[in-house]
Amino acid sequence: MRGEDGTNPEKAPTRWLAGAAHALGGLLAAGAALAVAELVASGVRREAGPVTAVGGAVVDRTPAPVKDWAIETFGTHDKLVLRLGIVALLTLFAAALGLLAARHRRLAAAGVLLFGVVGVLAAAERPDAGRFDAVPSACGAVGGALALYLVAGRAPAPTGRRSPTEPGPPRPDFDRRAFVVAASAVAATTAGAGFVASRVNAAGRAEASAGRAAIRLPGPASAAPRMPRGAELRVPGLGPLVTPNADFYRVDTALTVPRVDAGSWRLRVHGAGVTRPLSLTFDDLLRRELVERRITLTCVSNPVGGPYAGNAHWIGVPLAEVLREAGVRPPSAGGQADQLVSRSVDGMTIGTPVETVLDGRDALLALGMNGEPLPFAHGFPVRMLVPGLYGYVSACKWLSELELTTFDTYDAYWVERGWSREAPIKTQSRIDTPRGLARLTAGTVQVAGVAWAQHTGVDGVEVQVDDGPWLPAELADEDSVDTWRQWRWEWRAEPGRHQLRVRATDRSGETQTADRADPVPDGATGRHSVVVDVT
Repeated sequence: MRGEDGTNPEKAPTRWLAGAAHALGGLLAAGAALAVAELVASGVRREAGPVTAVGGAVVDRTPAPVKDWAIETFGTHDKLVLRLGIVALLTLFAAALGLLAARHRRLAAAGVLLFGVVGVLAAAERPDAGRFDAVPSACGAVGGALALYLVAGRAPAPTGRRSPTEPGPPRPDFDRRAFVVAASAVAATTAGAGFVASRVNAAGRAEASAGRAAIRLPGPASAAPRMPRGAELRVPGLGPLVTPNADFYRVDTALTVPRVDAGSWRLRVHGAGVTRPLSLTFDDLLRRELVERRITLTCVSNPVGGPYAGNAHWIGVPLAEVLREAGVRPPSAGGQADQLVSRSVDGMTIGTPVETVLDGRDALLALGMNGEPLPFAHGFPVRMLVPGLYGYVSACKWLSELELTTFDTYDAYWVERGWSREAPIKTQSRIDTPRGLARLTAGTVQVAGVAWAQHTGVDGVEVQVDDGPWLPAELADEDSVDTWRQWRWEWRAEPGRHQLRVRATDRSGETQTADRADPVPDGATGRHSVVVDVT
């Protein structure tokens, strides 16, 4: 029996079925848009994909306190969380557009194009944007809009009728077969595009990895001084003196780790006061006399007692030699530039005081880390590091350019966002063992950790239990003023809940302050403490 409008009420789809079909259409369209965009990005460059471009724009515009919260909450997984968040919002947006398509198919398709515009603008405005970076998002938006228009045309209206804005007679009974065919075609096309994109990207990653694996770093002309026998304490729970590459912290803004080809890499040195501009290849640096040093690196986002500090063997070219070869002089000697701006292949900019780089410390263009070429996540093929300065003013990864300028004429990435221009590392100490809220047995307990005051040196560490006196801890032998120093203290633990605190004193006689401050604008302060239960 058919109604007056020609439809069969018994076969008319329910509102729930119609809504589910249209929401599915929206999700399929979003999947198609991403797959097409990633496929095109694999031919342009991986970083031009919409998720990476939009995520990078979000990172750039996120206030510093929010970034610190994300790093402290999610650690090195903060970028994964951001990606998942973008995908989750995209999923909700896509489902909403699918439901809109039930009544306004063309308007919903236009919504997909609008979302593509967001990706286009995000890609085009990235500091490392290439000429064709906007193309993947544009192609993805067109593909997604077409997919939504196709699937929505086969999906049922909530009552089996066409929407009032659609021309033509009422729809016939819902043709499930036509809808399944359309949805399957879009899904298959999406899967195919995604598969091809993943294979192309995998091949690129494999090629980059093979290139890195083929590099053999020459022995340094100046090896790191022999490590003192007593520099490393053997205490269970205490982190090693030298941090393995796999455990070394990573804090940066790159959603996708750049995989740079060392063979085509170039470093440009230019700017104010440069009398001999340089363009150096990776092989040019390998042919120079390399030096090896153990240097502790610290992130300014590190909270008191936090994990974002690590010590490694670095091998590279002295940065001061390269700058002097280019004719650079420090401001104290009449040089024109007081800021060295290092640029990454992903557009990051870091500003470093020229005077500091040229004051005799072991500032490096690092090529290797712990006996191997730099890992991709830590800056391969070349990164910069300057002992005694927080990473955001000294440790540019994936380095591509060094420009000499002044602090008055240029603000680097983090300075634009409210961080200080200059940021010497503050004296800090940390309790590694026992951990917070550990349950201990009464008796002798080994309390141990690390302390650092890079380029100054640590002269003392003290521990306090509850509100008792500060008692001196045993210091391991010093490796160098540029590395952290291990310490330990034997505690006769008595039953009860106790709070342990630690403080360090550097070689200048300054004791670590008890005043707590957030990382912004130039590093956290305060004293690390842990609470333990003794039975």
